[in-house]
Amino acid sequence: MARKVKQHKVDKQMIIDAFAEMAKEKKIDKNLLQGIIEETLAHIVKRKYGNHADFEIVVNMEKGDIEIYLIKQVVEEVENPENEITLEEANRYSAEPLEIGSDFIEEITLDNIADSFGRRLVSYASQLMNHRIRDVERDNLYEEYSARKGELLVGEIYQKRQNLMIIVHNGIEMKLLKEDQIQGDAFALKKNKPVKTIIKDVIRTQGGIPEVYLSRAADDFIKRLFEMEIPEVNDGIIQIKAIAREPGERMKIALLSIVDRVDPVGACVGLKGIRINAITKELGNENIDLIPWSDDDAQMIEKSLSPAKIKEVHISPETKTATVIVSEEQVSIAVGRFGLNVRLASQLTGYDIKILKEENNELKQKLEIK
Repeated sequence: MARKVKQHKVDKQMIIDAFAEMAKEKKIDKNLLQGIIEETLAHIVKRKYGNHADFEIVVNMEKGDIEIYLIKQVVEEVENPENEITLEEANRYSAEPLEIGSDFIEEITLDNIADSFGRRLVSYASQLMNHRIRDVERDNLYEEYSARKGELLVGEIYQKRQNLMIIVHNGIEMKLLKEDQIQGDAFALKKNKPVKTIIKDVIRTQGGIPEVYLSRAADDFIKRLFEMEIPEVNDGIIQIKAIAREPGERMKIALLSIVDRVDPVGACVGLKGIRINAITKELGNENIDLIPWSDDDAQMIEKSLSPAKIKEVHISPETKTATVIVSEEQVSIAVGRFGLNVRLASQLTGYDIKILKEENNELKQKLEIK
């Protein structure tokens, strides 16, 4: 076995340092960047010496060293120039005599490659490197934000369009679609102003580019706001058991305190309403009904129809239906504008709720809200 050695002119340490700085700027792991360098050099070697050439590449990021070795077998007559060399030619470069069947190892310097490719090498290597780094950045972006689904995020409104907003966070453009906005967001949210959202989903396009989708309409967004504004919720002392909501209009949220001395509704309202007002303001003055959770379905239905005063509640757990009797003056309150109150109560409790006037016990004038 022998090596053909050439003098190195290219400053390998400078190259390694440049790549290390790139890894730091792009937030790419050094070991991963080392693999990218090796892959890029492998492409270049194959372009010069053939796709089937046998070679080894050693990149040492710590020592600032790059070594490339081309391996050929010593033969009497060359049939495959990519992998074979004659005994005569091998001994011409070898420091010690070789025999047929021996391995001849030639060290390929960066100068040698550069001389062959000239400026094309720089362009080609740069394209390969940038392409792989973009792939790594996209993979990192996808993995990072996929792991953060449901997390509260504060970004800046970069662009407003008819059906979406572009939100920038840490230099990354994200999408807030119209269906994930709160009613009134299109007018209330201003360009270049901060906005709170949650990460709803991360999807790869056909080109492999990850797109991050945000939401202000999802239930998780409400949970994150409560966690941010109300320490008892963040600490788990108060639990959010259920949410029913029509974004921008009204919300009912069922709360349970695991500590008897803590009133879940009072804690969420805060002194002079300061806590709940902060959440309401973020939601464009959306109405919020805070309801103490109950394991008793009938009791829960009664509370969920707040602010209406309920006379009777009759439930059928098997069919998940409920008939609620109220006085005549309370019907419109129980039903709500366009049926919103009873609809949200149904969503919150999981029951199909029907409202009846108190005097209509024979169900002749039953009022059904769908």
